[in-house]
Amino acid sequence: MKYADTWDLDAIFPGGTKSQELQEKLHNLKEEIKEYQTLILSWNVAKNNSQEPLKKILHKEESVEKGLGQARTFVQMWHDAYTNDEHANVVMGQIIDLLGEVETYSTIFTKKLVSISDEAWQTLLEEEQLKEVAFALNEIRDNGKRLLSEEEEKLITNLNKDGLAAWSQLYDTTVSIITIPFTDKEGNRTEYSVGQAMNRMYADPDPEVRKQLFDNWEAAWTKYAPIFADTLNHLDGYRLTLQKAHGRENFLDEPLEYNRMSEETLNAMWQAVSKHKQPFIALLKQKAKILGMDKLGWQDVDAPIAFGDVKPPRYTYDEACDFVIENFASFGPKLASFAKHALENRWVEAEDRPNKRPGGYCEELPESEESRIFMTFTGSSNDTSTLAHELGHAFHSYVMRDLPSLNRNYAMNVAETASTFAETIISNATIAKAKTTEEKITLLNTKLENATAMFLNIHARFLFEKSFYEERSKGIVSEQRINELMVNAQKEAYGDSLSSYHPHFWCSKLHFFIDDVPFYNFPYTFGYLFSLGVYSEYLKNPEGFEAKYIALLRDTGSMKVEDLAMKHLGVDITKPDFWEAGVQLIAKDAEEFIILTNDRL
Repeated sequence: MKYADTWDLDAIFPGGTKSQELQEKLHNLKEEIKEYQTLILSWNVAKNNSQEPLKKILHKEESVEKGLGQARTFVQMWHDAYTNDEHANVVMGQIIDLLGEVETYSTIFTKKLVSISDEAWQTLLEEEQLKEVAFALNEIRDNGKRLLSEEEEKLITNLNKDGLAAWSQLYDTTVSIITIPFTDKEGNRTEYSVGQAMNRMYADPDPEVRKQLFDNWEAAWTKYAPIFADTLNHLDGYRLTLQKAHGRENFLDEPLEYNRMSEETLNAMWQAVSKHKQPFIALLKQKAKILGMDKLGWQDVDAPIAFGDVKPPRYTYDEACDFVIENFASFGPKLASFAKHALENRWVEAEDRPNKRPGGYCEELPESEESRIFMTFTGSSNDTSTLAHELGHAFHSYVMRDLPSLNRNYAMNVAETASTFAETIISNATIAKAKTTEEKITLLNTKLENATAMFLNIHARFLFEKSFYEERSKGIVSEQRINELMVNAQKEAYGDSLSSYHPHFWCSKLHFFIDDVPFYNFPYTFGYLFSLGVYSEYLKNPEGFEAKYIALLRDTGSMKVEDLAMKHLGVDITKPDFWEAGVQLIAKDAEEFIILTNDRL
């Protein structure tokens, strides 16, 4: 094997969660936090609101946050790769305690920033080093105006360890013990982890295999649903209480602020999706015809399609890595060189084995100025797209590595731009190289699976989450009612294109149970459509575009998305026009797929 399919975590802290170096790191961080505390508590803003104490605090804060980020990411990655490591939760508890301390002192620091007069504040920002991070500092100060007293915020921080963080951790722990049974045609029974079951359920070409796995999948989540219903109710109920205490009347305010976007922009995006989703509904109906079904079941939406002798493309891990590097090179040398470096240096955990959590992600190691990618590679074209997607995330972090830390905190919606842009490069390059119509059909199907996820699946998630928050704000929501909300959302998003739905999808989707970011789903659609806008600009003027693309990525942590779009694309994203153009661009692929397959039915 040319590329190892397991990541090298020993290069970060040797010995896993019982690493002595990790414990030494946490001990040193405790000392650094004391220094951070001293700097903040000793800063008398009334007597000395000069630039020097502020710069010292920011420097120490950056050091502490990088160290804690390094440790937390390592432990999370280790636990995700080895879910049976019980010690991971113990070490994560140590880190959460330290994070709580930092948050307590950060709150005091923020309140001191708020206490500075507007005139004095503007004078502070005239210093060159502070001017460079003025956007982030103004954002911190503005958000700080919502804070309660220091004692109240300290209490909230301490309670969060057994509140938001604890409920989210309970979800992870419960998922780690769930298995999905499968019996093959020879009668051999296998117990899959949820990650393994999910990959096979959606990608296996045999409809009977998909159906058995889906039935067993739904049964497994149903069994544990009472636990997940409690978890979701208390996680979001806790969050609603905090939002109200901080003066937020609408549950969407927090995610919109986090994503640095307006509700007007969010509404414009979903309006465009709803108005132009019919080609994707037609696409699913066409897939049902191809597969010999009246309608697709939930588990069939991403089923592989092949005509004639063309079989769904399969890749070894080496082939997928080479494929991604080669096609990244068609866009720009820096992206390709970066991907090659990441793959050769074992930044990716891709092995298909038990005791791994499902899904995929990319996490930054802030001290190392590197990233690590988690996924499970089974050989499908979807897995190759996932690899490209996560490498896009890693490239985003890489091109920002020399910026001040405050300017590197980009929100999730623009983070998804880089990842989906990378996927677009791969899918468009592959389709362009198709040697036959049959091969082109197969590749179009793979590309359109992403589009249907963005416009239908994620729209269903948003509709569900919005309706759940509306009902949760009035009281506890029963498991049965949560299922009803989920199915209602799926029916609205998918139209009448499916024969069956997934009532317990809310259980199986980690995104609903993440503690730090509410409404984790709509940023995916934002990033997907926004990346299409960027890609269309690339097609107009490909020469030297990589440099322009990198310039856009470097700005993602230091301005609102409306300003980012206007500066680099010259578009107003509060209007549906921009979003409609993106949906219609992909709709052409759906229409072409239908035309090409009609000739073969």
